[in-house]
Amino acid sequence: MRFTELDFSPPLQQTIRALGYEELTPIQIQAIPPGLQKRDVVGCAQTGTGKTLAFLLPALDRLLRDQAKTKNPRVVVLEPTRELAIQVAGETQKLTARTSLRSVCVYGGAGMKKQTDKLRRGVDIVVATPGRLMDHMRRKNVNFSDLQILVLDEADRMLDMGFLPDIKQIISRMPRQRQTMLFSATIPPTISALARQFLRDPVSIEIDLARPPEAIQQALYPVPKHLKIQLLVTMLERMEISSMLVFTRTKQEADIVTRQLHEARIAVACIHGDFKQRDRISALEGFRSGKHRVLVATNIAARGLDVEGISHVINYDVPDHAEDYVHRIGRTARYDADGNAITLVTPDDEGLIYRIEYLLGRKIERKTLLGFDYDVPTPSWAKPSAKALMQRATQSQSLADRWRSMR
Repeated sequence: MRFTELDFSPPLQQTIRALGYEELTPIQIQAIPPGLQKRDVVGCAQTGTGKTLAFLLPALDRLLRDQAKTKNPRVVVLEPTRELAIQVAGETQKLTARTSLRSVCVYGGAGMKKQTDKLRRGVDIVVATPGRLMDHMRRKNVNFSDLQILVLDEADRMLDMGFLPDIKQIISRMPRQRQTMLFSATIPPTISALARQFLRDPVSIEIDLARPPEAIQQALYPVPKHLKIQLLVTMLERMEISSMLVFTRTKQEADIVTRQLHEARIAVACIHGDFKQRDRISALEGFRSGKHRVLVATNIAARGLDVEGISHVINYDVPDHAEDYVHRIGRTARYDADGNAITLVTPDDEGLIYRIEYLLGRKIERKTLLGFDYDVPTPSWAKPSAKALMQRATQSQSLADRWRSMR
């Protein structure tokens, strides 16, 4: 289906043509028509499938057809992280560049004054993180009396980050008669409950639930824990890797990996929650431009990070949740490109790998790197105790039994 087949307002049609949008993605095909009909929507799809346009285009079309004279926002888009808010705000600016619609991006880690000035002058669209929007509500910088559309993007991620109380407080200040569109990569019971509470007879859409793109070549590289960093450096030296996104479990681990890659003379940057906003933006821009070959990140970048041409995603640490594996590796092979996802697996990770493979419905190929010395002795500080070895053996047998029962 092509964008020209949809009945958008003339200014929006011109912008769509100017930006070169042609074919709709599956989530856009199913979500845009009910969105244009002012229906509530619950959309379940992975990141990188075009969800942003799926909610922005119906919202902007409604605003352009109803040129209400008000200083208050008519559309609010809630995002879980600053990076996602900035990204969606950028897409909003591109789509509204040929119109009189005004927008503002509201997020923590940036000064309040500029955001406050824009809100008080009047805007049509607010893209915000829940915490900072609550700050502006407390200061009476924003009024929702004219709100027409609320978008909850990456809803499962917002709930994971503890934003449910803020979301409920924000919605309590909004008109009951509104259109609400909720998009999420997964629909756990908490999201279903949220939809039942705040949406009216929504159209439910599920696209490729919990399945990474087929274009991603996935592989597991078993490795002793004390050799993980050496294996990562060797991969960068020997493999054809143009740009690599490396995920760690903790901020501390991200700092350690970044430092060790820097010592190996690899162009690397890092982002996680302790970085100031300007430093995070600088790191992302350096990665996008090719200044940095490697970006090390915690899960803060797992969803919504839109960087073209990432050739490899490396799970330096196996994620704690199987769904996060899908989100992480979805940073490569975007927009029908090819990509590679490599996970470094220690013996302690087998339980997590079992859950990932169970979610995917198949086993992931195990590989070794030719010429790499896997037999370097374990330092005394890294040796597991006898109790840990016994637990590991029991777990491995249990996993093997479960795999046989699955097959």
